[in-house]
Amino acid sequence: MKINISADARPQVRTLLIAAVITIALWFIPFAEILTYPFRIFVTFIHEGGHALAAVLTGNSVASLSVSPDTSGLTQTTQGGFISQALISSAGYVGAMIYGALLLFLIRRAVAARAVLVGSAGFIFFLTIVFGIWKPLVNTLEPGVHLTGIPFTLVAGIVITLGLVAIAKYASPRVATFFLSFLAVQCVLNALLDLKTVFFLSSPFGPEVHTDAANMANATGIPAMFWAVLWIGMSFLILSMAMRFYAVSQRKNAAQQDLPFEDPVEV
Repeated sequence: MKINISADARPQVRTLLIAAVITIALWFIPFAEILTYPFRIFVTFIHEGGHALAAVLTGNSVASLSVSPDTSGLTQTTQGGFISQALISSAGYVGAMIYGALLLFLIRRAVAARAVLVGSAGFIFFLTIVFGIWKPLVNTLEPGVHLTGIPFTLVAGIVITLGLVAIAKYASPRVATFFLSFLAVQCVLNALLDLKTVFFLSSPFGPEVHTDAANMANATGIPAMFWAVLWIGMSFLILSMAMRFYAVSQRKNAAQQDLPFEDPVEV
């Protein structure tokens, strides 16, 4: 599949490619995971937030949301019928990809990086306070709801919120734009890595591990592998649509300013 990249998209595509190269390079550098750890926690918040928002939108309730130091997470919700359960279970992996695609969309539409970073900070803060703190405290007597996940969820949520706000406020426009591009790449690549993991865990020869695909298999009788493949297909479709939009000309809109790797302006 060939995508022709318009001239006005090339500086932004170049920025994304450099962010992707840096991300992949860090995978092969010993102990470099320390640098990417905050991004992994961010993506976990987005993943779990997808479950929580899907539950609310389908008329269900959220009992708790927690993020763990090992970058795993858990969101406890009521499930409702088959359709709502399918949407809630799918909203984690697919939601992370949608969020990454949304960041790509906003970058391409020349929305100020600082505004997007502050918006992301507000979203993480909302998830932390409402679903990570208030909901488990209110539902502490519900079966399976524990308060042990609150401390790390609170600390991680606050640190990420303050970090995003600090970059938006104090970083130069070029640094803020590159950081946002790097964050979008992290969302997309980590979503794909997580889907790869759930695909192998869903194999008939894989270990019995609690995953969203396993939850759907238990609820429907349809093998977990089916759900893993379905989510992978949906994610690649979302990514393909985002990249096609990214590559076409947007000259009718304001050009993205302060790109780290802009083409030289002809005079």
